[in-house]
Amino acid sequence: MLQLLGFLIMALGVISLVLPIVPGVAIIYLGVLVLAWADDFSRIGPLMLWGLLVLMLVALVADNVAGLFGARKAGASAWGVAGAAIGALVGIAFGLPGMILGPAVGALAFEYWKNPDLKRAGRAGLGGLFGFVLGIVAKCVFGFVIVALALAAYWF
Repeated sequence: MLQLLGFLIMALGVISLVLPIVPGVAIIYLGVLVLAWADDFSRIGPLMLWGLLVLMLVALVADNVAGLFGARKAGASAWGVAGAAIGALVGIAFGLPGMILGPAVGALAFEYWKNPDLKRAGRAGLGGLFGFVLGIVAKCVFGFVIVALALAAYWF
């Protein structure tokens, strides 16, 4: 019964990978923990769990800083990067569209406020959006790697 619960939690984590703010990789890891516990850690042992924990933490950091990184790489100043962070937080209140567009709008607004150059501010906003998408991709890659490693350890 615990094995089924572990697989279901992992599946829920995989489904939630594409949702902003939802820590899908952490949910996957929780499923792996339940799966490991179900057979007394004989197939998925402590060393594997520590390795997967490191991957999960890297994925969470990558997901949370990607929007800021994207804005910075697009030439945003510290104001634009701060705007991307604030936009990401404020965007939560507006549901899925706000979570997707929040970093871009925040970076654009703060960059424009600091320096009223619409072209530069627009680049910062696009960088924030690109970073957000990059974060989702990174979260998906790490999530699938964790699932693959856990299933390989479980079945092989």
